[in-house]
Amino acid sequence: MAQSISSAAATPRLNLRTPEVMARVQTQVESHYRSSLVEEIRLAGGSLCTETLAIHLAKEFGFCYGVERAIDLAYAARNVFPKRRIFILGEIIHNPEVIHQIEMLGIHNLFGLGREPDLSVLQEDDIVIVPAFGAEIAVVNKIRQLRCKIVDTTCGDVMSVWKRVRQNAFESVTSIIHGKALHEETRATASRALGNGTGHYLVVLNTQDTDLVCDYIRNGGDPDTFLRHFPAQAYSPGFHPDLHLKKIGVANQTTMLRGETEEVQRRLRTAISDRDHGSEENFRCFDTICGATQERQDALFTLLRSHRLNFLLVIGGYNSSNTTHLAEIGGAEVPTYFIRNSQCLESENLIRHFDVILKREIETRGWLPNFSFLNVGITAGASCPNNLIEETIRRLLELRQ
Repeated sequence: MAQSISSAAATPRLNLRTPEVMARVQTQVESHYRSSLVEEIRLAGGSLCTETLAIHLAKEFGFCYGVERAIDLAYAARNVFPKRRIFILGEIIHNPEVIHQIEMLGIHNLFGLGREPDLSVLQEDDIVIVPAFGAEIAVVNKIRQLRCKIVDTTCGDVMSVWKRVRQNAFESVTSIIHGKALHEETRATASRALGNGTGHYLVVLNTQDTDLVCDYIRNGGDPDTFLRHFPAQAYSPGFHPDLHLKKIGVANQTTMLRGETEEVQRRLRTAISDRDHGSEENFRCFDTICGATQERQDALFTLLRSHRLNFLLVIGGYNSSNTTHLAEIGGAEVPTYFIRNSQCLESENLIRHFDVILKREIETRGWLPNFSFLNVGITAGASCPNNLIEETIRRLLELRQ
């Protein structure tokens, strides 16, 4: 049975976000991630023009409040505890440059190369940072039992989803989570969907998964065949579709595409209504898409409508879900290159970028059109710092000289 949240609450979380501490770390954080050029372009209306090139920034891009808060707290932990051992449960955010800076502070990743943390290295009074995605309840409770001090940087939007799935568990409603079953945030949310051990969940990745669930809701089927479609991590222990699809509530990984989550909700609502002769009493849904994720998606749609772009650059970590979705949005409209940083712009002829279908970095030649004038769009995921955006802009300017 899952351990209740209250039963392991003896070790309080540390509150480091005080004015005094933040004042001490602000200069260091800004020196690593700030960009005066990006700020200037924003103040000038979002575009930078030369004789041969116009660079248009999306209105919303880059670090969101939750990411800034998480990074501030990591720096604050090192500032307040300069001599203590500090660890983090995985990546604080999905950006390799930021992760490198965190490592340079002497903050060690407990996950290593695997998906499970190695808690055996922890000692009493070590500092453990919970990243912006959150962490599974069992892991957090184990850290408390070891009497480590916890710095919790979990995003508020993520915790809002947790509130919904805990309510589902309390009401014997199965949480259907739209997300990636192995993503840290989804795993953390799924652990809350168990409630005190009686709740259940099922993770659907896309509308194809959703249609399979809808068909079972309407028509039933063979439970074993149904479950074989999903990875073991995608459903709760003891989950049985005949029992646990009677009452459902839709939640989501906060960085998914809003339109797709809404379609998942619509299809499941319709399936429940069809089965229950028009009643939706056994269906719950809430708007739990992250506000910053939605703002960046909306801003990209506006950018694509407002300018006749020759191509779009999307900057961010390749394992960033919200950045991947920006690349998907752009790729449906214009040639789009999802890059990690300015070094991916190898030359006028060669660019390295992440292919969201192949799920690996590829090389494309002849990517930079040989036009007398280019309109280029730039956006970045919520985990991408402005300094990487500036470096990309400067590299583009070099290539068009």
